[in-house]
Amino acid sequence: MSSSSSSATLFGSTSVVAPTTSTSSPPPQQQTTTTTTTHPTPSPGGGGPPYAPKTAQLGGIPSPVPDIPISLILALLFVAGAAANMTVFRRNRRRSYKFLFSALVVVFCMARVVALGLRCAWAAAAAAHPRDDVRVAMAAQIFTAAGVLVLFVTNLVFAQRVVRAYHPFFGWSRGVTWLFRGLFGSAVVVLVMVVAVTVQGFFVKEGDRTRAVDRRVQLFCVVYLAVYAFLPVPLVTLAAVVPRRTRIDKFGEGHFRTKFALLTVTASLLALGATFRAVAGFYTRPVGDPAWFHGKACYYCFNFVVELVVVYTYALSRFDKRFHIPDGSSAPGHYSFCEEGEPAKTPNSRRAPSVVRATSSTYGEGPSESSLQLEAEERGWTTSANEGGEQSKSASPND
Repeated sequence: MSSSSSSATLFGSTSVVAPTTSTSSPPPQQQTTTTTTTHPTPSPGGGGPPYAPKTAQLGGIPSPVPDIPISLILALLFVAGAAANMTVFRRNRRRSYKFLFSALVVVFCMARVVALGLRCAWAAAAAAHPRDDVRVAMAAQIFTAAGVLVLFVTNLVFAQRVVRAYHPFFGWSRGVTWLFRGLFGSAVVVLVMVVAVTVQGFFVKEGDRTRAVDRRVQLFCVVYLAVYAFLPVPLVTLAAVVPRRTRIDKFGEGHFRTKFALLTVTASLLALGATFRAVAGFYTRPVGDPAWFHGKACYYCFNFVVELVVVYTYALSRFDKRFHIPDGSSAPGHYSFCEEGEPAKTPNSRRAPSVVRATSSTYGEGPSESSLQLEAEERGWTTSANEGGEQSKSASPND
């Protein structure tokens, strides 16, 4: 009995220990599971900023084919445009012929080469390095959005010269001068805004309030740039249509009809691209379901092809000769007055007779009687008509 009871006790103790051992083994397994969920494995793309856009972008995500071949061809065309304008700029500089806009076009072309090179890098890194893909995409979008402002400002400067040529006193007035300065300064402000919202958009998650504010700023910028690009067209049109009180203060080479056509065509092309980007910005689509205007053909045509047409139109038409003004022009009559070899800045440079003399000699026509009378009153002369109808001048005792 004692042996059986001892054996029963032994088995009983064993049975008691066994459940204890089985119940104590799960906790380490639960602890291991908890540790795994607390420290998850990072995703391939990373969870931190910069974040990939959740909405469809113009041109979409580039791929090695066809984006790299297309980008390389366009980059070579921009390099050729930069070389042509740099050659013209150096030749003009040797002759002390100042026209800085040729150098600005060179800067624009090189900025476009950088933008296309970044797009090639984006296409190459899209599959292999997702985080590098986002960073390269951010740089490519900044260069693509900012570069075109150079052409916008160039066209606006040419439009200002046309307005001053058609209406010298109005175009050179203080109010109009400051208006154009404000427009030139606004281009810099909009450029800073575009770069800021583009960069910040990659570091803010979808649904954040800051992202909504960035979108409003971005829409304002694209609409403003579309209007800015088209602005030279109504300016030169009004300058040509509004009746003039003086003759055209001619500058550069060639007819003003050609200048008018060049400005109208180039500004319309740039406005077409800017308007397309503005309209596309108002329609948001998911990355996986882009619209037709998000395609690669629209992206390359309305951005780079349009700009190439403008660059080569400038170069082939020799815009450095057609839109050149004498160095030091700062008042009515200086455009054509200085072309005759006289200094730009004279003591009486802001008087109306200088415009009459300059434009009359430019067109080979004599001044009218009212023009000479105005000049006589300004200088204190007395005028009298000869037999041939010409005006003779005699100085007053006050001279």
